[in-house]
Amino acid sequence: MHGICNLSIVPCRKKPSDKSELTTQLLFGETFELLEEQEKWVKIKNEHDQYISWIDRKQFLEISEKTHHRIRKEASPLAFELVHPLQNTSTEGLFPIVLGSTLPGMKAQKIELEKNSYKYDGQVTEVPSAKKIRNSLIENAYMYLHAPYMWGGRTPFGIDCSGLTQMVYKLSGIPLLRDASDQATLGKPIDFVEQAQPGDLAFFDNPAGRITHVGIILGNKTILHASGKVRIDKLDHYGIYNKEKKTYTHSLRLIRSLL
Repeated sequence: MHGICNLSIVPCRKKPSDKSELTTQLLFGETFELLEEQEKWVKIKNEHDQYISWIDRKQFLEISEKTHHRIRKEASPLAFELVHPLQNTSTEGLFPIVLGSTLPGMKAQKIELEKNSYKYDGQVTEVPSAKKIRNSLIENAYMYLHAPYMWGGRTPFGIDCSGLTQMVYKLSGIPLLRDASDQATLGKPIDFVEQAQPGDLAFFDNPAGRITHVGIILGNKTILHASGKVRIDKLDHYGIYNKEKKTYTHSLRLIRSLL
């Protein structure tokens, strides 16, 4: 069985409880596999990043295998506005969707999901060419600048460090795993900061040696990352240097290129 997020943003929990930790979020149009069902909750595996979590069973639309196959086969654009209304033409209702939401199988501004029809007239993404992919990543990253930090967040209204890198790459058509430690297994290693290029990912560890933070290298020895808010700081072989605090805040572990 499969489902799709038919709301703006759906919280995904570690356990089947409203009081449980927020681990990630579903955005409109993202599909998932249903793994387990309870009275009020369903356990899902997000098809974008294979992340497993629990969501409220009232907050999604179950889709047929035919619809699921169609969505998976067709290329789907993404919403490229910070926030823009989506019209449910079946009910004449409007609700906002955010940057990076998926518009499954959209054609001529129209989306069909089972018995529901939607219209989206905002700006959408275009897949960048290989030559422009790095510029695309940097432009996407700046769209999240100053967004507040929120554990488990994936939107301009609240985002965590790996949610930031995942969404920036998603907007350029590149899927990433959800957590920083998992993203650190992707791509190829870069030996020195000086060899890194804009769009490469830098990873940072805690005193126990566990990777707990990630950011996007901008060039000119700077990095964009989510720490308190999405911000730009200095980067060198030691790590991230915060000019305001006049200290290093994160210890560099490794750099990887996914391009």
